[in-house]
Amino acid sequence: MNLDDKICYCYHVSLRKLVNYVRRERPRKASQMSNCLGAGTGCGWCIPILKRIHERVAAETDTPTAFHDLNESGAPPPPAPIEGLPATAEEYAAARGDYLKSDRKNTF
Repeated sequence: MNLDDKICYCYHVSLRKLVNYVRRERPRKASQMSNCLGAGTGCGWCIPILKRIHERVAAETDTPTAFHDLNESGAPPPPAPIEGLPATAEEYAAARGDYLKSDRKNTF
């Protein structure tokens, strides 16, 4: 998936916004990512992915120099690949559709 693809469809929150939120705010728990535009507080589909994003990006920012490793344009590097994300936004959206048809409900 690309950084600008939506992770939270209920509140239209992109992967880029979530990664930047974790890098900037350094939430202690994945559930605190709901402070990023309400991600994870709608249907619950994105909660497992929010947990993976939190785990991956928080691990990157544990090093003292992580915030200072900017690329030539002054932007932080993209995050390492996040396990469990489908290859495309279309696959992710289709899986969400299946989730909504089921009786499952993800929680933090």
